[in-house]
Amino acid sequence: KYARDLVAERGDETPIAWLHRSERYGEKLATPDTTIADLIGDIDPIKAAHHRLTYADEEVIHFGIIPRTNRGIFAINELPDLQPRIQVGLLNILEEQDIQIRGFNVRFPLDVLMIFTANPEDYTNRGNIITPLKDRIDSQILTHYPKDLETGIAITRQEAWEARDGLAPRVHVPHYFREIIEQIAFEARQSEYVDQKSGVSVRMTRAALEDLISAAERRALLAGEAETTARISDLIHVEPAVTGKIELVYEGEQEGAQNVARLLIGRAVKAIFPRYFPDPSDKRTGRAPYEKVLAWFAQGHHVTLRPDLPFADYAKALDAVDGLREVVRRHTNPATPAETASVMEFVLEALHQNSLIGKDLLESEQTYSDMMGSMLSSLGNLDDDDEDDDGFDDEDDFYRRYR
Repeated sequence: KYARDLVAERGDETPIAWLHRSERYGEKLATPDTTIADLIGDIDPIKAAHHRLTYADEEVIHFGIIPRTNRGIFAINELPDLQPRIQVGLLNILEEQDIQIRGFNVRFPLDVLMIFTANPEDYTNRGNIITPLKDRIDSQILTHYPKDLETGIAITRQEAWEARDGLAPRVHVPHYFREIIEQIAFEARQSEYVDQKSGVSVRMTRAALEDLISAAERRALLAGEAETTARISDLIHVEPAVTGKIELVYEGEQEGAQNVARLLIGRAVKAIFPRYFPDPSDKRTGRAPYEKVLAWFAQGHHVTLRPDLPFADYAKALDAVDGLREVVRRHTNPATPAETASVMEFVLEALHQNSLIGKDLLESEQTYSDMMGSMLSSLGNLDDDDEDDDGFDDEDDFYRRYR
């Protein structure tokens, strides 16, 4: 009404101001305590008394957020959470473009695009969308999860907090880490332990990538390094992002949230590894490139890695594994020594996920060792005979068992 009165008074001399698009967008999260006054408006008795106007006058209305977004876009998120009686109040806005406040019918044109968001399934049991309102919504758009890794990576890269403060150490994240993080979500969406009705949102991958970068930053700060590269051992810090973003079914609760998270991370590593290296699960041709590495572990050697190891100690521990660096150089082309060491650990983790070497995970460190030795040591002390109970002669070929 103010604008109409101003145009009537000043005509072509009426001042015009351009509204930026950010000022033409309104948004409200639907909550059970949202009222008609919040969305549409209410009578202001003080204004009516001060200006000596009747309650039926348009000027005594204290407008809500929808009328204030006139000639703009207004979105209501989580529409089912809005009480049914409040949803009824939106019917005339969508169909007749008039509002009614406390029994006083006030008509005025509203030019606003209304957008509503809601989950496709009511898995929260918080409410629903009333049929008359749903009938007045012109179009319904059904979204879906990313259908491939690259799409998911692009979304996560867009949403995640990667550009840290200039004082923080620089963290390099090799591309296969982004693939692993996205694959975790893909594995969760197919897991028998995860409630698929609740789903696995993209927020999980965003939080996982941020946790990965933060863990690498922390290690660099403790070691006094200006830059670092993400490591497979940093994935342990991704577990909270996974456990906090998924709902488990009964079987998952029995396994435990942390164990399910580690299972999903392990499956993701196993799925991504064949993109870069021969598949160790292929018994005919996939295991030959790793024979030196497997033989080294079969001789009783082990590698212990801690998440906070400085780069020099980390690289030294991995270089001790016979044939490991050779495998990395043959199949990949890392850009830096730090990335080379990270890929070397990637190989060890993949061999573990394919049950070719063992792994003991403690709170502050993880140890890779011979799978057979790990299994037998868990049974107790072994006899020091030349031939074990299973018929394996100590003088036999060390990696015969892996073929």
